[in-house]
Amino acid sequence: MNEHQTCELPRASRAQLPDIRVSFEFFPPKTVAMEAMLWESINRLAPLGPSFMSVTYGAGGSTRERTHNTVARLAREGMVRPAAHLTCVGASRAEIDAIVQGYWDAGVRHVVALRGDPAAGLGAAFEPHPQGYKSSCDLVAGVRRIGDFEVSVSAYPERHPESVSIEADVAFLRAKQEAGATRAITQFFFENEIYLRFVERARAAGVTIPIVPGIMPMQNFKQTAGFARKAGASVPGWLADRFDGLDDDVDTRRLIAATVAAEQVLGLVDHGVRDFHFYTNNRADLVYAICRLLGLRPKGEQQKAA
Repeated sequence: MNEHQTCELPRASRAQLPDIRVSFEFFPPKTVAMEAMLWESINRLAPLGPSFMSVTYGAGGSTRERTHNTVARLAREGMVRPAAHLTCVGASRAEIDAIVQGYWDAGVRHVVALRGDPAAGLGAAFEPHPQGYKSSCDLVAGVRRIGDFEVSVSAYPERHPESVSIEADVAFLRAKQEAGATRAITQFFFENEIYLRFVERARAAGVTIPIVPGIMPMQNFKQTAGFARKAGASVPGWLADRFDGLDDDVDTRRLIAATVAAEQVLGLVDHGVRDFHFYTNNRADLVYAICRLLGLRPKGEQQKAA
C-alpha cells in the first residue's frame, strides 16, 4: 500500500486537518502592471510558509531573463525558497549549464527541469537544439552534475499528448528519477481517481519520489478548458455544467471555482495526500482561500494561536 492508498479518513477528521504542505507556481510578468500583481500575490501567499514558489519558463525559452530575475529576487529577499523552471528548448548545453550555474550563484537550489514546449507551441513537433539536451532526463542529469540541486520534474496522470500510453509515461518518470529527479509535480486534473490510479501505477513500476498533485483553481473556465484539451487533461461534463451560463457572471464563477478546487483538495486529503502544488495564474485570492480551508495560516496568526 502506498502513501496515497491509506484508508479513507472520516469526514469528521477535517475538524483537525493533518499537516499540509503547499507550493505555488507563477509565471514571469510581461508588463509593469503584471509585475505589481505578481509581487502582490507572492506577498499574500508567502506568509503561509510554502515549501517553495516556482517560476515558469516560456515556450522556446522566451522568458529566460524574466524568469531568472524573478527567481533571483525571491532568493535575494529570502521570503520563500524559489524554484526556477528550465527547459531544453532553444539553447545549447553550454548555454543551459551557464543558466544553471547562474542560479546556483544567486542562491537558488531548486530547479524544475522540463523538456519544454516547442517555440511554435503545443502540438508542434519538438526538435532539440543540435548542441542541446535531448530530453528532460538529460537535463535532470546535467543539472545534478552542476550542483546539489533539488530537481522537480513533470508527470502526466492522463498521458502526455505525445506519449503512446500511460505505461510509457510511467516508465519515463522512472527514468527521470534514475537521472536524479527528487520530486514529480503532475499536470492538473479534475477527477481525483485519475491521480490516485496514476500514483498506484507509478509506485508499482518503482517510482519512489513524491508525486505531488498539481491543482488548477479555475479563474477562467473557458480558457482553462481550452488549455486542458491541448495539454491532454480531460474536463468532465459535470464540471462544464457547473460553469454553464456564467460567462458574464464573474462573481458566481469565482465562487464556483473556489468550491470545486476546495472539494478536490479536501477529497485528496481524505485519501492521504499531504502535498499540493497550486497553479496560481499569478493570482492569490482563490489559492489563499483554499489554503485556509486546508488549515494553513500566516505565520503571525500561528504565533498568536500558540
